[in-house]
Amino acid sequence: MVALLLAASEPSKVPWYIAGGVLALWAVILAWIGLHHPEFPNDVRGQRVVMGISFVLVVFAIGAAIATG
Repeated sequence: MVALLLAASEPSKVPWYIAGGVLALWAVILAWIGLHHPEFPNDVRGQRVVMGISFVLVVFAIGAAIATG
C-alpha cells in the first residue's frame, strides 16, 4: 500500500520522454542530412539556425528531466 502511494506521488515522466525523443530524432535527422550533404548548412545563417534549434531542444530536455526527476 505504501509503495502504491509513493508511486502515485511521483511526477509523470512523459514530458521527459517526449523532449528526449524529439532531441534524439533531431540528432538522427541532422546526422542523415550531414552524411548526404556534407556542405550542410551552407552559410552562417543556416549554422545559427541549426545551433539555435539544437540549443532550445537541449534546454527543454534538461528542463523536463529536472522537473520530472
